[in-house]
Amino acid sequence: MKILFLLTQDLESPSGLGRYYPLARELVRLGHQVTIAALHSNYPSIKNHRLEIEGVHVRYVGPMHVKKIGNVKRYYATSKLILLVTYATFRLTLTALYIKADITFICKPHPMNSIAGFIAKLLKKTRILFLDVDDYESASGNFADKIQLNIMKIFENKVPKYVDKITTNTYFMKNKLISWGISPDKIVYLPNGVDLDRFPSPSSQSITKIKKDLGIINKKVIGYIGSMSLSNHSIELLMEAFSEILKQRLDVILLMIGGGEDFEKLIEKAHMLKIENNIIFTGKIPPERVYLYYHICNVTVDPAIDDDACRARSPLKLFESLACGVPIVTTNVGDRAINLQSYKEKLLISTVDKFSLAKKIIDIIGDNNLCQQIKKQTKSNRKEYSWENIVKHFYYNYLYYYNSISSKL
Repeated sequence: MKILFLLTQDLESPSGLGRYYPLARELVRLGHQVTIAALHSNYPSIKNHRLEIEGVHVRYVGPMHVKKIGNVKRYYATSKLILLVTYATFRLTLTALYIKADITFICKPHPMNSIAGFIAKLLKKTRILFLDVDDYESASGNFADKIQLNIMKIFENKVPKYVDKITTNTYFMKNKLISWGISPDKIVYLPNGVDLDRFPSPSSQSITKIKKDLGIINKKVIGYIGSMSLSNHSIELLMEAFSEILKQRLDVILLMIGGGEDFEKLIEKAHMLKIENNIIFTGKIPPERVYLYYHICNVTVDPAIDDDACRARSPLKLFESLACGVPIVTTNVGDRAINLQSYKEKLLISTVDKFSLAKKIIDIIGDNNLCQQIKKQTKSNRKEYSWENIVKHFYYNYLYYYNSISSKL
């Protein structure tokens, strides 16, 4: 079966790297021919627009709606954005028409890939149209004006009505889709997982070297690993909680790993809170080295408030941290209690404030028995939330049916 993913980001972006690529790769391992048509955050600079990665054919066909340079993400002016979106839509459409896939996945209901997918279906260049909804885009996106926001709302509400099947990774978004008039039978819960190949066990020497390089030997390390974007993540809550932690413990370091549009703003926030001597901003880390930084942490944090954006998100960092045997503190919002399962009473906070978050972090870094228990339990449960396990279940329960009817069409 030929399967095409239409993706409006690159494979270094969180969803591209953590959801769509491992999903595509596992489908290849099941014997299918899979192509990802993607956009790139620095399209003019890439040398190879066509790649094959572990059997997945990757085609970078145009520029993303943002540009990433170093640790900072920049947004285009409206006039240039219109030109980029038009070009990217055209290129994604050409690719969809050329591939002639049996199944096409629209990865997020964005205008560019949605239009490409519908044109391919209309011209009978794809048989089955799937839509993956892994976020509440209009609640969490960074929009320049109301026009952009309203366009996103239109696509987010209308695209699900006209595709054959919808996958989503949270029950919040499943219920939201139902409230928009989508039949529950049309929606498949496809949770996030972890690509175990990206998170092996490191050597003790490599961990010691990173700690020495960062100057954090004999420190308790609290880690945030993710996008430095305040529209998507409540990072300021974590920094304010860390300020409270420093009032009780001085042997702690807050390690901020990643880049984003608010990278510089968060450095300024650290100075304002007077925590700059106990916080390290590493900037963007190559994806193949991220697992090392999980392993130098005593605890990681997914700072979440109780709003629609957080309810709709299934943070990859939850699965990645547990895959490394590292406790992760977060708020009991959305599916997080489901994701953390047996750890929820020890890792979740119910009240969203800096004091509750600070207390929970202090409790965990002071409880060596709990940390060892989590490490031992997650080591034995790693395969349960692996993409290999998730995709096999998804394929044999859903895609196998489409594979059968596709061969008869």
